[in-house]
Amino acid sequence: MYITTVPNRHSPPAILLRESFRDGDKVRTRTLANLTSWAPERIEALRRALKGEFDGFTGELQPVCGPIFAVLFALKQLAERVGLLQVLGSERWAKLVLFLVLARVAAQGSRLSAVRWATQHAVAETLGLKHFDEDDLYAALDRLAEKQEHIEEALYRWTRRQRGSAPTVVLYDVTSSYLEGEQNALAAFGYNRDKKPSKAQIVIGLLTTAEGEPLAVHVYEGNTADPVTVPEQVHTLQSRFGITEVVFVGDRGMVKATGKRVLSTAGFRYITALTTSQVRRLLQTQVLRVEWFTTQIHEVVHGSVRLMLRRSEAVRQRAARRRADKWAKLQRLITARNTFVGTAKRAKPATGLRTLQAWVKRHKLAAFVHVSLHEGRLLATLDTAAQAEATVLEGC
Repeated sequence: MYITTVPNRHSPPAILLRESFRDGDKVRTRTLANLTSWAPERIEALRRALKGEFDGFTGELQPVCGPIFAVLFALKQLAERVGLLQVLGSERWAKLVLFLVLARVAAQGSRLSAVRWATQHAVAETLGLKHFDEDDLYAALDRLAEKQEHIEEALYRWTRRQRGSAPTVVLYDVTSSYLEGEQNALAAFGYNRDKKPSKAQIVIGLLTTAEGEPLAVHVYEGNTADPVTVPEQVHTLQSRFGITEVVFVGDRGMVKATGKRVLSTAGFRYITALTTSQVRRLLQTQVLRVEWFTTQIHEVVHGSVRLMLRRSEAVRQRAARRRADKWAKLQRLITARNTFVGTAKRAKPATGLRTLQAWVKRHKLAAFVHVSLHEGRLLATLDTAAQAEATVLEGC
């Protein structure tokens, strides 16, 4: 095999890998590969290898692994697609913020872990960031906090240009994040979604378009109730973004009396859900009827409110299965307790009665399940009429 260069009249020469072979009494050649696209150094190395310059080489080649490139490159393209690159700018602190966002998507962790993660990835080549440490990242976060409103408004303008119009539907919800440390100005004890009641927390409210594009994020004290945060979101939509007509979507725990009043004053429409007790009151006043809840949507106009009614058969069946499972488990607990009382001389039947009555209440069966003690044995009775009444709105 050998490498040859074939001239082209009006193009760069073609560099080909060829071999010679004998066909009868003739010597012919055939092309094995086109090396024109190879780097010159690579072609020269192959040419030397074919000449046998490396024959007899006994040294060990050490594997070389460069920084990982693809992860940050792909995430940077996504950041550009959603406008984040254009909004943040090209200053060093902005690049550090961008790195934090991309690192958070790729590998969740602390600022220190992000610095360690950066040593394995092509941060300098992809983002133009050279050496930095966790102190630089915290300083960048301080700058980010100072410019939060400016960045949110710039991101909104970019989103609006892409859409061609202001959003007419916005989504809003809150979450919480508990804290391990004690030095936090907003830390307080409140409803803990992380099931960490002994930890102080902060409450975070996120406002997005219907497509999930973020508009604004607010951080509140950890004991802030969800409905209290709604007025500030209305102020954000009106004053900062200049949105005058919008449909605000929030769950039944979010859009309550205060939120509804503020939204109505602002001229905003809203979509939320009614609680079971609210539905029952409307049934009692004959605004609604149970037979209107079917698998098809039924509309009722009640004053200035449109009520959209529907029954989900899947939800109803799931609730029925859960209720049956609870009833079966209660029967097993009663059988186990009666067996224990029958074999243990000091066991008191009344103790088991109190325990199982608490279990029934905790699992929301008390409206139609009654646990009693009859001749020293526990007994559970099911009131089918009360059960039908209690479950009439399941799936509605």
